[in-house]
Amino acid sequence: MNVKPEDVNFDERGLIPAVVQDASTLEVLTLAYMNAESLRRTLAQGETWFWSRSRGELWHKGATSGHTQKVVGVRLDCDADALVVLVEPRGPACHTGALSCFHNEVEGAAQGSVEEEVREDSSPMNVGDVLAGLYEVIEGRRRERPEGSYTTYLFDQGLNKILKKVGEESAETIIAAKDGDASALVSEMSDLVYHLLVLLVERGLTLESLGAELARRASKGGVKDV
Repeated sequence: MNVKPEDVNFDERGLIPAVVQDASTLEVLTLAYMNAESLRRTLAQGETWFWSRSRGELWHKGATSGHTQKVVGVRLDCDADALVVLVEPRGPACHTGALSCFHNEVEGAAQGSVEEEVREDSSPMNVGDVLAGLYEVIEGRRRERPEGSYTTYLFDQGLNKILKKVGEESAETIIAAKDGDASALVSEMSDLVYHLLVLLVERGLTLESLGAELARRASKGGVKDV
Protein backbone atom coordinates (compact mmCIF):
# COMPACT_ATOMS: atom_id res chain seq x y z
CA MET A 1 0.00 0.00 0.00
CA ASN A 2 1.44 3.35 -1.03
CA VAL A 3 0.97 6.26 1.35
CA LYS A 4 1.62 9.98 1.04
CA PRO A 5 3.69 12.23 3.33
CA GLU A 6 0.49 13.88 4.55
CA ASP A 7 -0.62 10.49 5.95
CA VAL A 8 2.14 10.63 8.57
CA ASN A 9 0.99 11.09 12.19
CA PHE A 10 3.45 13.41 13.90
CA ASP A 11 3.33 13.57 17.70
CA GLU A 12 2.36 16.60 19.78
CA ARG A 13 5.83 18.07 19.19
CA GLY A 14 5.48 17.65 15.43
CA LEU A 15 7.99 14.75 15.35
CA ILE A 16 8.07 11.13 14.24
CA PRO A 17 10.79 8.54 15.10
CA ALA A 18 12.77 7.29 12.10
CA VAL A 19 14.68 4.01 12.27
CA VAL A 20 17.49 4.09 9.71
CA GLN A 21 18.56 0.72 8.25
CA ASP A 22 21.29 -0.30 5.82
CA ALA A 23 19.30 -1.29 2.72
CA SER A 24 21.64 -4.15 1.79
CA THR A 25 22.21 -5.75 5.21
CA LEU A 26 19.13 -4.42 7.08
CA GLU A 27 21.40 -3.55 10.02
CA VAL A 28 19.86 -0.81 12.17
CA LEU A 29 22.16 2.20 11.89
CA THR A 30 20.50 4.81 14.06
CA LEU A 31 17.26 6.13 15.54
CA ALA A 32 16.53 9.79 14.86
CA TYR A 33 13.52 12.08 14.60
CA MET A 34 11.94 13.89 11.68
CA ASN A 35 9.48 16.74 11.45
CA ALA A 36 7.44 17.60 8.37
CA GLU A 37 10.22 19.71 6.83
CA SER A 38 13.01 17.18 7.36
CA LEU A 39 10.80 14.45 5.89
CA ARG A 40 10.04 16.67 2.91
CA ARG A 41 13.75 17.31 2.32
CA THR A 42 14.59 13.62 2.74
CA LEU A 43 12.07 12.64 0.08
CA ALA A 44 12.96 15.52 -2.26
CA GLN A 45 16.76 15.28 -2.03
CA GLY A 46 17.20 11.53 -1.58
CA GLU A 47 19.43 11.93 1.50
CA THR A 48 18.47 11.80 5.17
CA TRP A 49 17.49 14.95 7.03
CA PHE A 50 16.43 14.97 10.68
CA TRP A 51 15.28 17.29 13.45
CA SER A 52 17.72 17.71 16.34
CA ARG A 53 15.74 17.77 19.59
CA SER A 54 18.76 19.02 21.55
CA ARG A 55 19.70 21.84 19.18
CA GLY A 56 16.18 22.61 17.98
CA GLU A 57 17.15 22.68 14.30
CA LEU A 58 17.21 20.69 11.09
CA TRP A 59 20.33 18.69 10.31
CA HIS A 60 21.51 16.96 7.16
CA LYS A 61 23.23 13.67 8.00
CA GLY A 62 26.84 13.86 6.78
CA ALA A 63 26.80 17.58 5.98
CA THR A 64 30.08 18.08 7.85
CA SER A 65 31.55 14.55 7.97
CA GLY A 66 30.68 13.55 4.41
CA HIS A 67 29.01 10.39 5.75
CA THR A 68 25.71 10.98 4.01
CA GLN A 69 22.98 8.39 3.60
CA LYS A 70 21.40 7.83 0.20
CA VAL A 71 17.72 7.03 0.63
CA VAL A 72 16.52 3.86 -1.11
CA GLY A 73 13.07 3.64 0.46
CA VAL A 74 10.88 4.95 3.26
CA ARG A 75 8.24 2.85 5.04
CA LEU A 76 5.47 3.95 7.39
CA ASP A 77 4.20 1.60 10.09
CA CYS A 78 0.59 0.48 10.48
CA ASP A 79 -0.23 3.27 12.95
CA ALA A 80 1.47 5.86 10.73
CA ASP A 81 3.53 7.09 13.69
CA ALA A 82 6.97 5.60 12.98
CA LEU A 83 9.22 5.42 9.92
CA VAL A 84 11.84 3.02 8.62
CA VAL A 85 14.32 4.65 6.24
CA LEU A 86 16.35 2.28 4.05
CA VAL A 87 19.66 3.82 3.00
CA GLU A 88 22.97 3.24 1.31
CA PRO A 89 25.37 4.57 3.97
CA ARG A 90 28.40 6.49 2.77
CA GLY A 91 30.43 5.97 5.89
CA PRO A 92 29.74 5.38 9.60
CA ALA A 93 26.34 6.33 10.98
CA CYS A 94 27.57 7.04 14.51
CA HIS A 95 29.45 10.15 15.61
CA THR A 96 31.91 7.83 17.39
CA GLY A 97 33.00 6.41 14.04
CA ALA A 98 31.12 3.13 14.52
CA LEU A 99 29.15 1.84 11.55
CA SER A 100 25.99 1.69 13.68
CA CYS A 101 24.94 3.71 16.73
CA PHE A 102 23.80 0.42 18.29
CA HIS A 103 27.21 -1.02 19.19
CA ASN A 104 26.99 -1.17 22.99
CA GLU A 105 26.05 -4.58 24.41
CA VAL A 106 23.66 -4.46 27.38
CA GLU A 107 24.86 -6.64 30.26
CA GLY A 108 22.62 -9.58 30.98
CA ALA A 109 21.32 -9.85 27.44
CA ALA A 110 21.63 -13.20 25.68
CA GLN A 111 24.89 -13.37 23.75
CA GLY A 112 25.27 -14.55 20.19
CA SER A 113 23.66 -13.63 16.92
CA VAL A 114 20.20 -14.54 15.71
CA GLU A 115 21.81 -16.69 13.02
CA GLU A 116 23.61 -18.73 15.67
CA GLU A 117 20.45 -19.20 17.72
CA VAL A 118 18.40 -20.63 14.86
CA ARG A 119 21.01 -23.20 13.90
CA GLU A 120 20.16 -26.74 15.02
CA ASP A 121 23.77 -27.64 15.81
CA SER A 122 26.81 -25.91 17.26
CA SER A 123 29.10 -26.42 14.26
CA PRO A 124 30.63 -23.34 12.64
CA MET A 125 28.56 -21.73 9.91
CA ASN A 126 29.81 -22.87 6.50
CA VAL A 127 30.51 -19.96 4.17
CA GLY A 128 29.34 -22.04 1.20
CA ASP A 129 25.95 -22.53 2.84
CA VAL A 130 25.73 -18.81 3.58
CA LEU A 131 26.49 -17.91 -0.05
CA ALA A 132 24.02 -20.48 -1.34
CA GLY A 133 21.29 -19.15 0.95
CA LEU A 134 21.97 -15.56 0.00
CA TYR A 135 21.97 -16.48 -3.69
CA GLU A 136 18.53 -18.07 -3.29
CA VAL A 137 17.19 -14.95 -1.56
CA ILE A 138 18.55 -12.70 -4.32
CA GLU A 139 17.12 -14.99 -7.00
CA GLY A 140 13.75 -14.83 -5.24
CA ARG A 141 13.88 -11.03 -5.16
CA ARG A 142 14.44 -10.96 -8.90
CA ARG A 143 11.41 -13.16 -9.52
CA GLU A 144 9.01 -11.64 -7.01
CA ARG A 145 10.20 -7.99 -6.86
CA PRO A 146 8.82 -7.20 -3.37
CA GLU A 147 8.35 -3.49 -2.71
CA GLY A 148 10.87 -1.81 -0.41
CA SER A 149 13.61 -4.37 -1.06
CA TYR A 150 17.05 -2.96 -1.93
CA THR A 151 17.70 -6.01 -4.12
CA THR A 152 14.47 -5.31 -6.00
CA TYR A 153 15.66 -1.74 -6.46
CA LEU A 154 18.92 -2.95 -8.03
CA PHE A 155 17.15 -5.29 -10.45
CA ASP A 156 14.64 -2.59 -11.38
CA GLN A 157 17.51 -0.19 -12.13
CA GLY A 158 19.22 -2.75 -14.35
CA LEU A 159 22.70 -3.95 -15.23
CA ASN A 160 24.41 -0.55 -15.33
CA LYS A 161 23.33 0.25 -11.77
CA ILE A 162 24.50 -3.15 -10.54
CA LEU A 163 27.88 -2.73 -12.25
CA LYS A 164 28.20 0.74 -10.74
CA LYS A 165 27.62 -0.69 -7.27
CA VAL A 166 30.19 -3.45 -7.84
CA GLY A 167 32.70 -0.76 -8.78
CA GLU A 168 31.86 1.38 -5.75
CA GLU A 169 32.09 -1.54 -3.33
CA SER A 170 35.40 -2.62 -4.89
CA ALA A 171 36.83 0.85 -4.29
CA GLU A 172 35.52 0.92 -0.70
CA THR A 173 37.07 -2.51 -0.07
CA ILE A 174 40.44 -1.20 -1.28
CA ILE A 175 40.17 1.86 0.98
CA ALA A 176 39.26 -0.27 4.02
CA ALA A 177 42.21 -2.58 3.31
CA LYS A 178 44.63 0.34 3.16
CA ASP A 179 43.22 1.81 6.38
CA GLY A 180 44.04 -1.41 8.22
CA ASP A 181 40.65 -1.67 9.96
CA ALA A 182 39.87 -5.42 9.94
CA SER A 183 36.22 -4.97 10.93
CA ALA A 184 35.62 -2.36 8.23
CA LEU A 185 37.38 -4.54 5.66
CA VAL A 186 35.18 -7.54 6.44
CA SER A 187 32.11 -5.30 6.21
CA GLU A 188 33.13 -3.84 2.85
CA MET A 189 34.10 -7.23 1.44
CA SER A 190 30.70 -8.57 2.49
CA ASP A 191 29.02 -5.71 0.61
CA LEU A 192 31.15 -6.50 -2.44
CA VAL A 193 30.32 -10.23 -2.35
CA TYR A 194 26.61 -9.42 -2.04
CA HIS A 195 26.68 -7.16 -5.10
CA LEU A 196 28.70 -9.75 -7.05
CA LEU A 197 25.97 -12.30 -6.28
CA VAL A 198 23.36 -9.84 -7.56
CA LEU A 199 25.43 -9.55 -10.75
CA LEU A 200 25.57 -13.34 -11.06
CA VAL A 201 21.78 -13.57 -10.82
CA GLU A 202 21.28 -10.64 -13.21
CA ARG A 203 23.44 -12.35 -15.87
CA GLY A 204 21.81 -15.74 -15.35
CA LEU A 205 24.91 -17.39 -13.87
CA THR A 206 24.98 -19.82 -10.95
CA LEU A 207 27.23 -20.41 -7.98
CA GLU A 208 27.89 -23.83 -9.43
CA SER A 209 29.41 -22.30 -12.57
CA LEU A 210 31.66 -20.14 -10.42
CA GLY A 211 32.63 -23.11 -8.28
CA ALA A 212 33.41 -25.21 -11.34
CA GLU A 213 35.75 -22.56 -12.72
CA LEU A 214 37.57 -22.21 -9.39
CA ALA A 215 37.86 -25.99 -9.13
CA ARG A 216 39.25 -26.15 -12.68
CA ARG A 217 41.93 -23.63 -11.82
CA ALA A 218 42.79 -25.32 -8.53
CA SER A 219 43.12 -28.72 -10.25
CA LYS A 220 45.99 -27.42 -12.37
CA GLY A 221 48.06 -27.10 -9.22
CA GLY A 222 49.99 -24.05 -10.33
CA VAL A 223 50.10 -20.95 -8.17
CA LYS A 224 49.71 -18.74 -11.23
CA ASP A 225 46.56 -20.58 -12.32
CA VAL A 226 45.05 -20.55 -8.85
